[in-house]
Amino acid sequence: MTTASQRPPHIMIVEDDIASRSLLVSYFRKEGYRISESGRADDLMQRVEREGIDLILLDINLPGKDGLTLTRELRAASRVGIILVTSKGDEIDRIVGLELGADDYVTKPFNPRELLVRAKNLLWRVSESRQAGHQAAANGMWHFNGWTLDAHKRHLLGPQGQCERLPQGEFKLLHTLVTRAGQVLSRDQLMDAIHDREWTPNDRSIDVLVGRLRRKLNDNPSAPELILTAHGAGYVFAATVDTGNG
Repeated sequence: MTTASQRPPHIMIVEDDIASRSLLVSYFRKEGYRISESGRADDLMQRVEREGIDLILLDINLPGKDGLTLTRELRAASRVGIILVTSKGDEIDRIVGLELGADDYVTKPFNPRELLVRAKNLLWRVSESRQAGHQAAANGMWHFNGWTLDAHKRHLLGPQGQCERLPQGEFKLLHTLVTRAGQVLSRDQLMDAIHDREWTPNDRSIDVLVGRLRRKLNDNPSAPELILTAHGAGYVFAATVDTGNG
C-alpha cells in the first residue's frame, strides 16, 4: 500500500489558455506527478488545503482574481510552492510577484524541461520547509539569538530569563516573521497574516508593531539585526531560527 509520504508530489496548474494548460498537464503527468488543473482560480485557496497541493504553476493573467492577488493571499496563509508563469512584457509583474512571495517564475514560451527542473528544486525546498515547520509546531518553540518564542503560551523568553506574554498583534507578527525567516514579507502579506478584519492601504499598524517588537527584542531600530527593513518591499527576519528543544 502506498502511504502519504510515498505519494508523488501534487502539482496544481492554473492557466486559462487551454493549449498551454494541456501541454503542461501532459508533460508533468508523464513525469509521474499528481496533477490538478483549472482555467481560473477563484477557489484556489480552498483547493490548496482540501487537495493537499504542494506546488502551483500560476499564470499571472487570469480571469477573475489575477495571479498577483492570489500569490499574496496564498503566501499569507500557506507554504505551498508558487511558480509564476508570465509573458515577456510582464517584467514589473514578475518583480512584484517575487516581492509578494512567489518562489520562482518562468516566461512564455518556456522549455518544459527547464520548468521541470525548477519545479523539482522547489518541491524539495517545500518539503524541507514543511518538515521544519512540523517539528516546530510539535513543540511550539522557535529559538533565535538567545530568544525563544513559545507559541503555545504566546510567551517571549529572553536571554536573561525574562518572560513576557505578547499581545495578540505582536505575537502574530513575530510568529509570521520567525516562521518565514529569510523571506522578505511585504506589508500587505503581514497585514493579511495578523488581521482578522478588513484593512486599508494607509494602515501603518505593521510599522508600529515592528517598533514595539524591536524594543522588546533589544533590536536597535537604527541598526537592527533581527527584524530588518527591506526598503520599498517590507520586512525580513534575519536571524537563524532553530526549531529544536533549545
